[in-house]
Amino acid sequence: MAAAIGMVSGTLCWAFLHHFRLGGADFTWAHHAARALLSGENPYSDTPPGVIPYPLPAALAALPFAPFPLEIAGALFFGASSGLLALGLIRQGPERLLVFFAYPYWAALMTVQWSPLVMCSAFFPLAFAFCVAKPQIGAPVALTHSSRTGWWAAAFLLFASLALRPRWPLEWIPQLHGYQRFVPLLVGPGPLLALALWRWRDRDAQLLFLACVLPQRWFYDSFILWLIPKTRRSIVATVACSWVVGLWRSYHMPHTMQQVGVWCVLGFYVPMLMVVLIRPRSDDLPRQTNGDKKVE
Repeated sequence: MAAAIGMVSGTLCWAFLHHFRLGGADFTWAHHAARALLSGENPYSDTPPGVIPYPLPAALAALPFAPFPLEIAGALFFGASSGLLALGLIRQGPERLLVFFAYPYWAALMTVQWSPLVMCSAFFPLAFAFCVAKPQIGAPVALTHSSRTGWWAAAFLLFASLALRPRWPLEWIPQLHGYQRFVPLLVGPGPLLALALWRWRDRDAQLLFLACVLPQRWFYDSFILWLIPKTRRSIVATVACSWVVGLWRSYHMPHTMQQVGVWCVLGFYVPMLMVVLIRPRSDDLPRQTNGDKKVE
């Protein structure tokens, strides 16, 4: 089932990229940076205008896809990410595969985003390393699904990037000034999300709060929130709420990051807050350990 989801999602991703001539969409920089590393060039020396580069670990993660043309590489990356996520989800229950119907997943598919791969760290310790490729969405998942193996994997990828280019953080940070973003806690009804702290012992409440205080860019970054609902009813309810945003987006192009943030809070964050607050304390799931010794 996981392999089928990976193949279907990769095929759909390629079809979308090819039809709209998007190249590799958001995966473009990582693909070019991986090729630059293989040729001994500086990945940060020729960043196209308007493109915000990723941390260098993203280029290392993209190395297996560097030999392929851009469209195919992006589709393979997204298909592999989706398949791995499906494998982690289905091991906890087939009903959890319903998260693939959430609107943020399809927003991620159309732009070849990293959120499905980042979510894999909740199930596989070694995938924890990919959180450093996109830290603004990786941090909430990493801090709430910690394991000793995961931290070692992340440290290995980070140190490998520093060994290849010790100065890459100094080259990367100055290119972030054009990053457009919003902080969910600070837009519209966002302050209500602080109510998640009422259930601060619940790991899902911690994930929700951490996600709402970190900067995000578009609807696809919110897909990490679908680690929160565990039952069929809660998944279906949150998926349905997400498509209210999807339908609005189909007819309206947001003009500001504030608009994107307000709709993300209303359609994604508030429903997840309700899931966290309504869930009976006796039904709170114990902390998972990713198959490894947990880190408190």
